Amino acid sequence: MQAPSTCNTYNYTVVRQFAIMTVVWGIVGMLVGLIIAAQLIWPELNLTPWLSYGRLRPLHTNAVIFAFGGSALFATSYYVVQRTCHVRLFGDWLASFTFWGWQAVIVLAAVTLPLGMTSGKEYAELEWPIDVLITLVWVSYAVVFFGTIAKRKTPHIYVANWFFGAFIITVAVLHLVNSAAMPVTLTKSYSAYAGVQDAMVQWWYGHNAVGFFLTAGFLGMMYYFIPKQAGRPVYSYRLSVVHFWALIFTYMWAGPHHLHYTALPDWAQSIGMIFSLVLLAPSWGGMINGIMTLSGAWYKLRTDPILKFLVVSLSFYGMSTFEGPMMSIKTVNALSHYTDWTIGHVHSGALGWVGMVTFGSLYYLIPRLYGRTEMHSMKLVTLHFWVATIGIVLYIAAMWIAGVMQGLMWRAVNPDGTLTYAFVESVKATYPYYAVRLLGGLLYFAGALIMGWNVYKTVVGQKAVDAPIPLPAGAHA
Repeated sequence: MQAPSTCNTYNYTVVRQFAIMTVVWGIVGMLVGLIIAAQLIWPELNLTPWLSYGRLRPLHTNAVIFAFGGSALFATSYYVVQRTCHVRLFGDWLASFTFWGWQAVIVLAAVTLPLGMTSGKEYAELEWPIDVLITLVWVSYAVVFFGTIAKRKTPHIYVANWFFGAFIITVAVLHLVNSAAMPVTLTKSYSAYAGVQDAMVQWWYGHNAVGFFLTAGFLGMMYYFIPKQAGRPVYSYRLSVVHFWALIFTYMWAGPHHLHYTALPDWAQSIGMIFSLVLLAPSWGGMINGIMTLSGAWYKLRTDPILKFLVVSLSFYGMSTFEGPMMSIKTVNALSHYTDWTIGHVHSGALGWVGMVTFGSLYYLIPRLYGRTEMHSMKLVTLHFWVATIGIVLYIAAMWIAGVMQGLMWRAVNPDGTLTYAFVESVKATYPYYAVRLLGGLLYFAGALIMGWNVYKTVVGQKAVDAPIPLPAGAHA
C-alpha cells in the first residue's frame, strides 16, 4: 500500500521535536532551580560569578517558563489545532523555523544570563538582539497557528484554540511593549521607560506572563487533554466560553498588585487589587468545568495515572487562583510582600498547575506520536505522579510557613517602637524551611528524571508516525 502523502497527514514532526525538548529543558531548568535552592542553604556553592545565585536565578526562571513551558505550549498547540481543525499545519517550513528559532533563543539565554548580560527585568531579562529573535519566532508562530485555523475543515473553532490564540496574541503585545529599549551595545540596552512607569509596564507584562503564558495557554491544554483522557465531553461548553472571555478581560488589569506600597499611585494599586479579586470567579469557573468533566468517569482516577496528573493540576490551579487574589488584598499583602510566601504561591502554580498539566498532556501525546498506545511503563508514570505531588506539598508548605513567619518577624515592634527582630534573625529562622524546600524540589526533580527515562524507553527504536487527516463527510478516498 502506498504511504500517505504529507498533504493527507498531520504534521507531527514539529510536535515531536517540541515534545521531546519539553522533557529535556524541564530537567535542565529544574536542575538549575535545585542548585539555587541549595545555594541558599550553603552559600559556598556560589563557586564563581557566572554560577552565582544572582545569575543562575534568572536562568532558572527563563528555563522553566520559556524553555520547558514554552516548548510544551508549542507542542500541544500545534497538535491540538491540527486535530480540531482537521487540516495539516499551515506552512511546514515556518513551523520548523519556530522550533529551531525557539531553541536558539533558549541556548542564547543559557549563555548570556550566566555571563551577566541582562536587562534586569523580571521574566524579560534577555538583551535586545535575543528579543528581536523572539519577535521573529513569535510572529511566525502566530502565522502558523492562525493560518491553520483559517484553512480549517470544521465550521467550529474549539475552545482550546481560543485560549491558545489569546495566549499567542497577548504575549506578542506584552513582549513588544515591555521590551522596548534603546540599545547601547550589542549586549547592553536601557529600557524605553523610566522610574515608576517602567515598574508599571514591567508588572503589566510580568503578571500577564503568568496570566497568558502560564495560564491561558495551559488552559488550552486542559480543555483538550482532560476530555480526551477521560473519554468525556467538556462538562459545560457554555461555561468554557464564559470562562474564556471573563479570564482574558480581567487578567490584563491585575498587574499593579505587585506594586502595593510603592511609588505607584494608590488608585492604580487599588485597581490591580479589585481586578485580582474579580479574577477569582472565572478562574474557579474554569477549574470546576475541568473537574466536572470527569462526571461519570470518576472511577478512572483509581487506575489512570495520566488522569491523576491532569485532575491534580486543576486542584493546584484552583488553590493558586484563590491564593493570588487573597494576597493582592492590601492588608494581606502588607504581611506577604517580599517574603517566601510569594515564592510558595508562584511554585504552587508553577509546579502544581503548569508542571502537572504538562506532564499529563505529554504522557498522553508522546506515545501517539510514535505509534504506541501508552508509555513504556505506566507504573513509572504512577511513581512520577506520587513523587512529584509529595515534592510540591513539601515545597509550598515550607515556603508558606517561612513567609508568614518572616512577615510577622519583620513587623514585630517593641513597646518603645523599635524592631523586635534584626533582619538576620529572620534569615536564621528561615533556614530549616529552605532545607525542606530543597527536599521538595529534589523529589520534583526526581520525578522529571523518571519521566525522562520513561520517554526515552517509549520512543527509542520506534518509528515516528504521522496520523492521517480524516476526510470530510461525503468525500471518497
